[in-house]
Amino acid sequence: MDSQPTVLLNTGARMPLLGLGTFRLCGREDTFRIVDAALASGYRAFDTAAVYRNEEHLGVALRELLPKYGLTREDVFITSKLGPKDQGSRAREGALHSLSQLGLGYLDLYLIHWPGTQGRGVSDPSNPGNRALSWAALEGLHAQGSLRAIGVSNYTPAHLRELLDGCAVPPAVLQVEFHPQLAQGELRRLCGETGVCFQAYSSLGTGALLQDPLVLRVAQACQRTPAQVLLRWATQQGVPVLPKSCCPERVRDNARLLDFQLSLEHMEALTKMDCGQKYCWDPAGVV
Repeated sequence: MDSQPTVLLNTGARMPLLGLGTFRLCGREDTFRIVDAALASGYRAFDTAAVYRNEEHLGVALRELLPKYGLTREDVFITSKLGPKDQGSRAREGALHSLSQLGLGYLDLYLIHWPGTQGRGVSDPSNPGNRALSWAALEGLHAQGSLRAIGVSNYTPAHLRELLDGCAVPPAVLQVEFHPQLAQGELRRLCGETGVCFQAYSSLGTGALLQDPLVLRVAQACQRTPAQVLLRWATQQGVPVLPKSCCPERVRDNARLLDFQLSLEHMEALTKMDCGQKYCWDPAGVV
């Protein structure tokens, strides 16, 4: 998988430290343009989901563009996620639909996107059972080789412990919101103790942190963009990131996060911003 820095998963596979998030990327033309810019900039991982409604366009773009860069399917790491509407008894069908939409024989990683079930309240007592049914379906597809690694997204420490206590195949990855204002200490410790790779999304705080005075000061001192500083803060701790953009220039800029180091002083200052601020969905209420 090229020479991109990677993290070792508990499956023995390696996942790139940098991936392209595709949330809100829509349309064949825009997807092609951004995937082209990403491949040219060295991205070798691509993250999508059933609810993003772009799996088909991503699959087409990769099939058409990989040869341009002398790459094959095995050179890229592709992740998708189970939609909340398919949580439970429809999980196998949902996963197979993602594979079909992407036009792939296997996924490198497949995640349960959300601990709840669409159409059910967060306190609905069926949620734990539906999560267990979904995981059993993913384990079956993992055993068949269709899903090379399986994991979860937006799980709280309680959800993750529940899964670890009852699974046959442990999750390879937990993907959650992570940035200096949301350092996720308990989840990171739990992942470290149980061999689960902790992966970040929304590293920029949905853009809010790009204007934070401290982030701006660190960026000026490093002569880097605020986005590069925020992404480097995560990757310097060994946390894989998934920056997203619909702008090719930003896609290229975001790839330049591994050729500089933040000082210990800057790392500590950014880490002290932690205040538990969530900018995305909060799964805390899901039973």
